[in-house]
Amino acid sequence: MKGNPQVAIVGASGAVGVEMIHTLERRSFPVEQLRLLASSRSAGKELSFKGKRLVVEELTQESFKGVDIALFSAGGGISKTYAPMAVEAGAVVVDNSSAFRMDPQVPLVVPEINPQDAKQHQGIIANPNCTTAITLMALYPLHQAFGVQRVLASTYQAVSGTGAQAILELEDQVRRLGNGQEIKPEVYPHQIAFNVLPHVDSFLESGYTREEMKLENEGQKIMHHPSFKASVTCVRVPVYRAHSIAISASFERPVDLQRAREVLAAAPGLEVVDDPANQQYPLPLNASGRDACQVGRLRHDCALDNGLCFWVSGDQLLKGAALNAVQIAELLI
Repeated sequence: MKGNPQVAIVGASGAVGVEMIHTLERRSFPVEQLRLLASSRSAGKELSFKGKRLVVEELTQESFKGVDIALFSAGGGISKTYAPMAVEAGAVVVDNSSAFRMDPQVPLVVPEINPQDAKQHQGIIANPNCTTAITLMALYPLHQAFGVQRVLASTYQAVSGTGAQAILELEDQVRRLGNGQEIKPEVYPHQIAFNVLPHVDSFLESGYTREEMKLENEGQKIMHHPSFKASVTCVRVPVYRAHSIAISASFERPVDLQRAREVLAAAPGLEVVDDPANQQYPLPLNASGRDACQVGRLRHDCALDNGLCFWVSGDQLLKGAALNAVQIAELLI
């Protein structure tokens, strides 16, 4: 790629798309020209980038002429339709949907873990699921040190993972309930304010949801670890932003706690917050708006051989989506 790239963001007006714009700006990504693309409903809106107001254009099959890198965050259907068009026009696509993640021809990349895989792309690079990315930021360094075999995990996923309308629904429900008014859930099947829903994504015949299988499937691919196993329960919680995951992991080799802390402290993109005696541990509120994920509550698992329990929090819109995509784009240049 010669010179500064021309970049397009597909789904620019959505929550992740807006974060992509901000992330490109604050990381000083060398953009020659930024093109903002979205559906006809959002066309004509103006968004700020480097002090300028850019107009959102309607996404069409002609949108990718001259584009070098296209960041997609508009859903799997849009990606399946338009990503091949972008590649045909000469762009490299970084896709945030689930459309291509398990395609054996498409690299699935977390830059702190498997940056070399990005070099094997054939025009499309996939961004992992948000919970997978945040979990692996802590799990992978431990895997390198001790050899992870399997994990049992419960997630605590913020409403931002569903999108901007879910954030508005939580805000509206809190306000209405505070005023003694009735509510009518629309985004979620049940009230989300002051509640938790053990239901993220659609259910499979196995009883797991599609979201719950992503950590195992995507983790195997990202870590190049085909025997990795994960049993996960995904839960939506009334938090605006940042996901958290409680993890019990078993390893091939005995886990030394001091060594585990040293490994995690040295890992890029990860901050150890682990002083329970002084009430210091990762919180989604503290992880919100931060590039680094946080890990803490480290302790030997009393039920698993060679087991370690820990808690991770990370910003779903950043490391779980926009930041990871921009980091992949940085690998390309």
